[in-house]
Amino acid sequence: MSEPAVFLNAFAHALAVMTLYPGAHPSRESAVDDAYRDLTDLTAISPRPSFTFFDEEVVYGREPLRELKAWSWGRRLSAAGIQRLEFERDVSRDEFDQFLQEVLARLTLSSIDTSEQRQTQSLGIRFGAVGLHGQADVPDVPLAIATLDVTLDDEAETLRWLQHEVQSRGTVPLLEAETVVRSLAVAMHRDSHVVLPLLQLKEFDQYTTMHSLNVAVLAMGMAEALGCSPAEVRTFGVAGLLHDIGKIRIPIEVLAKPGPLSPEERVLMNQHPADGARIIIQTDGDLDLAAVVAYEHHIMLNGGGYPALHDGRACALASRLVHVCDVYDALRTRRPYRDAWSSAKAAAYLEQRAGIEFDPDLVATFLKMLRERQMTVSTIGSEAA
Repeated sequence: MSEPAVFLNAFAHALAVMTLYPGAHPSRESAVDDAYRDLTDLTAISPRPSFTFFDEEVVYGREPLRELKAWSWGRRLSAAGIQRLEFERDVSRDEFDQFLQEVLARLTLSSIDTSEQRQTQSLGIRFGAVGLHGQADVPDVPLAIATLDVTLDDEAETLRWLQHEVQSRGTVPLLEAETVVRSLAVAMHRDSHVVLPLLQLKEFDQYTTMHSLNVAVLAMGMAEALGCSPAEVRTFGVAGLLHDIGKIRIPIEVLAKPGPLSPEERVLMNQHPADGARIIIQTDGDLDLAAVVAYEHHIMLNGGGYPALHDGRACALASRLVHVCDVYDALRTRRPYRDAWSSAKAAAYLEQRAGIEFDPDLVATFLKMLRERQMTVSTIGSEAA
Protein backbone atom coordinates (compact mmCIF):
# COMPACT_ATOMS: atom_id res chain seq x y z
CA MET A 1 0.00 0.00 0.00
CA SER A 2 1.31 3.47 -0.88
CA GLU A 3 2.38 5.95 1.80
CA PRO A 4 -0.61 8.29 1.15
CA ALA A 5 -3.04 5.38 1.54
CA VAL A 6 -1.28 4.19 4.70
CA PHE A 7 -1.64 7.66 6.22
CA LEU A 8 -5.33 8.00 5.29
CA ASN A 9 -6.16 4.62 6.80
CA ALA A 10 -4.34 5.57 10.02
CA PHE A 11 -6.09 8.96 9.94
CA ALA A 12 -9.50 7.29 9.66
CA HIS A 13 -8.63 4.79 12.39
CA ALA A 14 -7.65 7.62 14.73
CA LEU A 15 -10.97 9.38 14.11
CA ALA A 16 -12.88 6.16 14.78
CA VAL A 17 -10.99 5.52 18.02
CA MET A 18 -11.54 9.13 19.15
CA THR A 19 -15.29 8.57 18.99
CA LEU A 20 -14.95 5.72 21.49
CA TYR A 21 -12.46 7.00 24.05
CA PRO A 22 -12.06 10.31 25.90
CA GLY A 23 -8.98 12.49 25.74
CA ALA A 24 -5.77 11.04 27.25
CA HIS A 25 -7.08 7.46 27.04
CA PRO A 26 -4.16 5.17 26.06
CA SER A 27 -5.99 3.69 23.05
CA ARG A 28 -6.87 7.15 21.77
CA GLU A 29 -3.34 8.45 22.23
CA SER A 30 -1.86 5.40 20.53
CA ALA A 31 -4.10 5.81 17.48
CA VAL A 32 -3.21 9.51 17.16
CA ASP A 33 0.49 8.65 17.56
CA ASP A 34 0.27 6.09 14.76
CA ALA A 35 -1.48 8.51 12.40
CA TYR A 36 0.97 11.29 13.21
CA ARG A 37 3.93 8.98 12.57
CA ASP A 38 2.49 8.03 9.17
CA LEU A 39 1.94 11.70 8.36
CA THR A 40 5.55 12.46 9.28
CA ASP A 41 6.73 9.63 7.03
CA LEU A 42 4.59 10.97 4.20
CA THR A 43 5.75 14.58 4.48
CA ALA A 44 9.36 13.39 4.56
CA ILE A 45 8.99 12.11 0.99
CA SER A 46 6.31 14.54 -0.23
CA PRO A 47 6.22 18.03 1.32
CA ARG A 48 2.78 19.69 1.45
CA PRO A 49 0.69 16.60 0.65
CA SER A 50 -2.89 17.24 -0.45
CA PHE A 51 -5.95 15.03 -0.81
CA THR A 52 -9.29 15.49 -2.56
CA PHE A 53 -12.28 13.30 -1.69
CA PHE A 54 -14.85 12.64 -4.43
CA ASP A 55 -17.89 10.39 -4.33
CA GLU A 56 -16.01 7.25 -5.35
CA GLU A 57 -12.41 8.43 -5.64
CA VAL A 58 -9.61 9.69 -3.43
CA VAL A 59 -7.04 11.79 -5.26
CA TYR A 60 -3.57 12.42 -3.86
CA GLY A 61 -2.22 15.56 -5.50
CA ARG A 62 -3.42 14.74 -8.99
CA GLU A 63 -3.07 10.96 -8.72
CA PRO A 64 -6.13 8.81 -7.90
CA LEU A 65 -5.40 6.33 -5.11
CA ARG A 66 -6.66 3.16 -6.77
CA GLU A 67 -6.36 1.16 -3.55
CA LEU A 68 -8.85 3.52 -1.88
CA LYS A 69 -11.49 3.49 -4.61
CA ALA A 70 -14.97 3.66 -3.01
CA TRP A 71 -13.29 4.29 0.37
CA SER A 72 -16.15 4.76 2.85
CA TRP A 73 -14.30 7.42 4.83
CA GLY A 74 -13.82 9.46 1.68
CA ARG A 75 -17.59 9.59 1.22
CA ARG A 76 -18.09 10.46 4.90
CA LEU A 77 -15.56 13.29 4.77
CA SER A 78 -16.99 14.69 1.56
CA ALA A 79 -20.54 14.55 2.95
CA ALA A 80 -19.34 16.51 5.99
CA GLY A 81 -17.99 19.26 3.72
CA ILE A 82 -14.38 18.07 3.87
CA GLN A 83 -13.62 17.52 0.21
CA ARG A 84 -10.07 18.82 0.24
CA LEU A 85 -7.24 18.39 2.76
CA GLU A 86 -3.85 20.07 2.54
CA PHE A 87 -0.83 20.04 4.85
CA GLU A 88 0.98 23.32 4.16
CA ARG A 89 3.93 22.73 6.48
CA ASP A 90 5.23 20.32 9.08
CA VAL A 91 2.91 20.25 12.08
CA SER A 92 3.52 19.24 15.66
CA ARG A 93 1.84 16.32 17.32
CA ASP A 94 -0.36 18.70 19.36
CA GLU A 95 -1.40 20.58 16.23
CA PHE A 96 -2.26 17.29 14.55
CA ASP A 97 -4.36 16.26 17.57
CA GLN A 98 -6.24 19.56 17.43
CA PHE A 99 -6.81 19.10 13.72
CA LEU A 100 -8.30 15.64 14.33
CA GLN A 101 -10.66 17.12 16.92
CA GLU A 102 -11.88 19.70 14.42
CA VAL A 103 -12.46 17.07 11.73
CA LEU A 104 -14.31 14.94 14.27
CA ALA A 105 -16.48 17.94 15.15
CA ARG A 106 -17.43 18.26 11.50
CA LEU A 107 -18.26 14.56 11.24
CA THR A 108 -20.33 14.52 14.43
CA LEU A 109 -21.80 18.03 14.05
CA SER A 110 -20.52 18.94 17.51
CA SER A 111 -19.21 22.34 18.54
CA ILE A 112 -15.62 23.42 19.02
CA ASP A 113 -14.45 25.46 21.97
CA THR A 114 -13.79 29.07 20.92
CA SER A 115 -10.28 29.01 22.37
CA GLU A 116 -9.54 26.11 20.01
CA GLN A 117 -11.06 28.07 17.13
CA ARG A 118 -8.60 30.90 17.68
CA GLN A 119 -5.69 28.49 17.78
CA THR A 120 -6.77 26.99 14.45
CA GLN A 121 -5.60 30.05 12.57
CA SER A 122 -1.97 29.10 13.19
CA LEU A 123 -2.35 25.51 11.99
CA GLY A 124 -0.55 24.59 8.80
CA ILE A 125 -3.48 22.36 7.83
CA ARG A 126 -6.35 23.44 5.59
CA PHE A 127 -9.49 21.50 4.93
CA GLY A 128 -13.02 22.09 3.77
CA ALA A 129 -15.20 22.18 0.67
CA VAL A 130 -13.77 22.60 -2.77
CA GLY A 131 -15.23 25.80 -4.20
CA LEU A 132 -15.10 27.71 -7.46
CA HIS A 133 -15.50 31.29 -6.37
CA GLY A 134 -12.27 32.72 -7.79
CA GLN A 135 -11.53 34.67 -4.62
CA ALA A 136 -8.45 34.37 -2.45
CA ASP A 137 -8.79 33.80 1.28
CA VAL A 138 -9.13 37.04 3.21
CA PRO A 139 -6.28 36.98 5.77
CA ASP A 140 -8.05 39.17 8.32
CA VAL A 141 -11.03 36.82 8.65
CA PRO A 142 -10.51 34.21 11.38
CA LEU A 143 -11.27 30.63 10.44
CA ALA A 144 -13.22 28.75 13.10
CA ILE A 145 -12.65 25.59 11.12
CA ALA A 146 -10.01 25.75 8.45
CA THR A 147 -11.64 26.03 5.03
CA LEU A 148 -10.33 25.77 1.51
CA ASP A 149 -11.87 27.76 -1.34
CA VAL A 150 -10.21 26.61 -4.56
CA THR A 151 -10.32 28.81 -7.64
CA LEU A 152 -10.03 27.53 -11.18
CA ASP A 153 -6.31 28.32 -11.12
CA ASP A 154 -5.31 24.68 -10.63
CA GLU A 155 -7.82 23.38 -13.14
CA ALA A 156 -6.85 25.97 -15.74
CA GLU A 157 -3.16 25.30 -15.22
CA THR A 158 -3.72 21.56 -15.58
CA LEU A 159 -5.76 22.01 -18.72
CA ARG A 160 -3.14 24.30 -20.27
CA TRP A 161 -0.50 21.68 -19.47
CA LEU A 162 -2.77 19.02 -21.01
CA GLN A 163 -3.14 21.06 -24.18
CA HIS A 164 0.63 21.48 -24.38
CA GLU A 165 1.07 17.72 -23.97
CA VAL A 166 -1.41 17.06 -26.78
CA GLN A 167 0.45 19.53 -28.97
CA SER A 168 3.83 17.93 -28.34
CA ARG A 169 2.88 14.25 -27.99
CA GLY A 170 -0.34 13.96 -29.96
CA THR A 171 -2.27 12.15 -27.20
CA VAL A 172 -4.49 13.28 -24.33
CA PRO A 173 -3.26 12.75 -20.72
CA LEU A 174 -6.50 11.04 -19.67
CA LEU A 175 -5.81 11.02 -15.93
CA GLU A 176 -5.43 14.80 -15.81
CA ALA A 177 -8.56 15.32 -17.89
CA GLU A 178 -10.59 13.12 -15.53
CA THR A 179 -9.12 14.85 -12.47
CA VAL A 180 -10.16 18.28 -13.75
CA VAL A 181 -13.69 17.03 -14.43
CA ARG A 182 -13.97 15.42 -10.98
CA SER A 183 -12.87 18.69 -9.39
CA LEU A 184 -15.47 20.62 -11.38
CA ALA A 185 -18.15 18.07 -10.46
CA VAL A 186 -17.44 18.49 -6.74
CA ALA A 187 -17.44 22.26 -7.02
CA MET A 188 -20.79 22.26 -8.82
CA HIS A 189 -22.44 20.81 -5.71
CA ARG A 190 -20.91 22.99 -3.09
CA ASP A 191 -23.73 25.50 -3.48
CA SER A 192 -27.16 25.36 -5.09
CA HIS A 193 -25.84 27.23 -8.12
CA VAL A 194 -22.82 27.28 -10.37
CA VAL A 195 -20.99 30.56 -10.81
CA LEU A 196 -18.82 31.23 -13.83
CA PRO A 197 -16.29 32.54 -14.52
CA LEU A 198 -13.82 32.11 -11.76
CA LEU A 199 -10.94 33.51 -13.75
CA GLN A 200 -10.95 36.42 -16.16
CA LEU A 201 -8.49 35.82 -18.92
CA LYS A 202 -5.81 38.44 -19.49
CA GLU A 203 -4.79 37.22 -22.92
CA PHE A 204 -6.86 35.88 -25.79
CA ASP A 205 -4.45 33.00 -26.31
CA GLN A 206 -5.91 31.53 -23.10
CA TYR A 207 -9.48 31.46 -24.42
CA THR A 208 -9.55 27.77 -25.31
CA THR A 209 -8.72 26.83 -21.73
CA MET A 210 -11.54 28.73 -20.06
CA HIS A 211 -14.03 27.97 -22.81
CA SER A 212 -13.35 24.25 -22.38
CA LEU A 213 -13.77 24.45 -18.60
CA ASN A 214 -17.03 26.38 -18.96
CA VAL A 215 -18.45 23.97 -21.52
CA ALA A 216 -17.51 21.03 -19.29
CA VAL A 217 -19.44 22.56 -16.36
CA LEU A 218 -22.45 23.43 -18.51
CA ALA A 219 -22.48 19.96 -20.07
CA MET A 220 -22.39 18.29 -16.66
CA GLY A 221 -25.23 20.51 -15.47
CA MET A 222 -27.24 19.51 -18.53
CA ALA A 223 -26.49 15.82 -18.01
CA GLU A 224 -27.71 16.05 -14.42
CA ALA A 225 -30.87 17.83 -15.57
CA LEU A 226 -31.50 14.89 -17.92
CA GLY A 227 -31.22 12.44 -15.01
CA CYS A 228 -27.85 10.90 -15.87
CA SER A 229 -25.88 8.96 -13.26
CA PRO A 230 -22.78 10.55 -11.63
CA ALA A 231 -20.49 8.47 -13.84
CA GLU A 232 -22.41 9.50 -16.96
CA VAL A 233 -22.30 13.14 -15.87
CA ARG A 234 -18.51 12.99 -15.64
CA THR A 235 -18.34 11.31 -19.06
CA PHE A 236 -20.27 14.26 -20.51
CA GLY A 237 -17.88 16.55 -18.63
CA VAL A 238 -14.82 14.96 -20.22
CA ALA A 239 -16.47 15.29 -23.63
CA GLY A 240 -17.14 18.98 -22.97
CA LEU A 241 -13.61 19.51 -21.71
CA LEU A 242 -12.06 17.95 -24.82
CA HIS A 243 -14.52 19.11 -27.50
CA ASP A 244 -12.13 21.76 -28.88
CA ILE A 245 -8.87 19.86 -28.39
CA GLY A 246 -8.33 19.90 -32.18
CA LYS A 247 -7.73 23.65 -32.01
CA ILE A 248 -4.25 23.03 -30.62
CA ARG A 249 -3.22 22.62 -34.28
CA ILE A 250 -4.54 26.05 -35.30
CA PRO A 251 -2.15 29.05 -35.02
CA ILE A 252 -3.12 31.55 -32.34
CA GLU A 253 -3.17 34.38 -34.87
CA VAL A 254 -6.02 32.57 -36.63
CA LEU A 255 -7.88 31.70 -33.42
CA ALA A 256 -7.70 35.29 -32.14
CA LYS A 257 -8.03 37.10 -35.46
CA PRO A 258 -10.03 40.34 -34.96
CA GLY A 259 -12.05 39.96 -38.12
CA PRO A 260 -13.45 37.53 -40.71
CA LEU A 261 -11.33 34.53 -41.60
CA SER A 262 -9.92 34.21 -45.09
CA PRO A 263 -11.09 31.18 -47.13
CA GLU A 264 -7.81 29.41 -46.34
CA GLU A 265 -8.14 30.20 -42.62
CA ARG A 266 -11.75 28.99 -42.61
CA VAL A 267 -10.67 25.66 -44.11
CA LEU A 268 -8.05 25.35 -41.38
CA MET A 269 -10.58 26.22 -38.67
CA ASN A 270 -13.11 23.73 -40.01
CA GLN A 271 -10.58 20.92 -39.67
CA HIS A 272 -10.45 21.12 -35.86
CA PRO A 273 -13.41 18.76 -35.18
CA ALA A 274 -11.86 15.95 -37.24
CA ASP A 275 -8.41 16.67 -35.81
CA GLY A 276 -9.80 16.56 -32.27
CA ALA A 277 -11.62 13.29 -32.83
CA ARG A 278 -8.48 11.74 -34.29
CA ILE A 279 -6.35 12.83 -31.32
CA ILE A 280 -8.85 11.43 -28.82
CA ILE A 281 -9.32 8.10 -30.59
CA GLN A 282 -5.55 7.63 -30.80
CA THR A 283 -5.32 8.20 -27.05
CA ASP A 284 -7.83 5.73 -25.66
CA GLY A 285 -10.65 3.63 -27.06
CA ASP A 286 -12.67 4.32 -23.91
CA LEU A 287 -12.97 7.94 -25.01
CA ASP A 288 -15.20 7.09 -27.96
CA LEU A 289 -17.99 9.40 -26.76
CA ALA A 290 -15.57 12.31 -26.36
CA ALA A 291 -14.25 11.61 -29.87
CA VAL A 292 -17.77 11.64 -31.32
CA VAL A 293 -18.54 14.93 -29.57
CA ALA A 294 -15.31 16.49 -30.78
CA TYR A 295 -16.25 15.51 -34.34
CA GLU A 296 -19.94 16.50 -34.24
CA HIS A 297 -20.17 19.54 -31.95
CA HIS A 298 -20.39 22.05 -34.84
CA ILE A 299 -23.03 20.11 -36.82
CA MET A 300 -26.50 21.66 -36.74
CA LEU A 301 -29.77 19.85 -36.22
CA ASN A 302 -30.70 20.48 -39.87
CA GLY A 303 -27.41 19.03 -41.11
CA GLY A 304 -25.65 22.34 -41.62
CA GLY A 305 -22.39 23.32 -39.98
CA TYR A 306 -19.21 21.31 -40.29
CA PRO A 307 -17.93 18.73 -41.03
CA ALA A 308 -20.66 17.71 -43.47
CA LEU A 309 -22.51 14.47 -42.78
CA HIS A 310 -23.34 12.54 -45.94
CA ASP A 311 -25.41 9.70 -44.50
CA GLY A 312 -28.27 11.81 -43.11
CA ARG A 313 -27.92 10.37 -39.62
CA ALA A 314 -28.64 12.35 -36.46
CA CYS A 315 -25.79 13.44 -34.24
CA ALA A 316 -25.31 11.79 -30.85
CA LEU A 317 -27.22 13.20 -27.87
CA ALA A 318 -23.94 14.26 -26.22
CA SER A 319 -22.92 16.14 -29.38
CA ARG A 320 -26.23 17.98 -29.58
CA LEU A 321 -25.98 18.80 -25.88
CA VAL A 322 -22.42 20.10 -26.07
CA HIS A 323 -23.34 22.14 -29.16
CA VAL A 324 -25.89 24.10 -27.11
CA CYS A 325 -23.40 24.67 -24.27
CA ASP A 326 -20.61 25.55 -26.71
CA VAL A 327 -22.57 28.24 -28.55
CA TYR A 328 -24.04 29.75 -25.39
CA ASP A 329 -20.62 30.12 -23.79
CA ALA A 330 -19.18 31.55 -27.02
CA LEU A 331 -21.92 34.17 -27.26
CA ARG A 332 -21.43 35.16 -23.62
CA THR A 333 -17.73 35.74 -24.28
CA ARG A 334 -15.98 38.89 -25.40
CA ARG A 335 -14.06 38.26 -28.60
CA PRO A 336 -11.51 40.43 -30.47
CA TYR A 337 -14.18 41.26 -33.05
CA ARG A 338 -17.25 41.76 -30.78
CA ASP A 339 -18.40 42.33 -27.21
CA ALA A 340 -19.95 39.61 -25.08
CA TRP A 341 -23.69 39.13 -25.44
CA SER A 342 -25.96 39.42 -22.44
CA SER A 343 -27.38 36.23 -20.97
CA ALA A 344 -30.86 37.19 -22.19
CA LYS A 345 -29.65 37.83 -25.73
CA ALA A 346 -27.74 34.54 -25.86
CA ALA A 347 -30.77 32.64 -24.51
CA ALA A 348 -32.99 34.31 -27.12
CA TYR A 349 -30.59 33.20 -29.87
CA LEU A 350 -30.82 29.59 -28.70
CA GLU A 351 -34.61 29.77 -28.70
CA GLN A 352 -34.74 31.37 -32.16
CA ARG A 353 -32.47 28.68 -33.61
CA ALA A 354 -34.18 25.76 -31.83
CA GLY A 355 -35.38 23.25 -34.39
CA ILE A 356 -32.93 24.57 -36.99
CA GLU A 357 -29.49 24.58 -35.42
CA PHE A 358 -30.25 23.18 -31.97
CA ASP A 359 -32.32 20.33 -30.56
CA PRO A 360 -35.40 22.17 -29.19
CA ASP A 361 -35.81 19.77 -26.26
CA LEU A 362 -32.19 20.34 -25.22
CA VAL A 363 -32.55 24.12 -25.55
CA ALA A 364 -35.58 23.99 -23.26
CA THR A 365 -33.68 21.82 -20.76
CA PHE A 366 -30.65 24.12 -20.90
CA LEU A 367 -32.61 27.32 -20.28
CA LYS A 368 -34.62 25.67 -17.50
CA MET A 369 -31.35 24.54 -15.92
CA LEU A 370 -29.99 28.08 -16.02
CA ARG A 371 -33.08 29.43 -14.32
CA GLU A 372 -33.26 26.73 -11.65
CA ARG A 373 -29.58 26.79 -10.80
CA GLN A 374 -29.41 30.56 -11.03
CA MET A 375 -26.32 30.01 -13.13
CA THR A 376 -24.38 33.13 -14.09
CA VAL A 377 -22.11 32.72 -17.09
CA SER A 378 -19.99 35.72 -18.06
CA THR A 379 -16.77 34.26 -19.37
CA ILE A 380 -14.10 36.44 -20.87
CA GLY A 381 -11.71 35.30 -23.57
CA SER A 382 -13.19 32.08 -24.96
CA GLU A 383 -14.78 31.26 -28.30
CA ALA A 384 -16.40 28.47 -30.27
CA ALA A 385 -15.54 29.17 -33.88
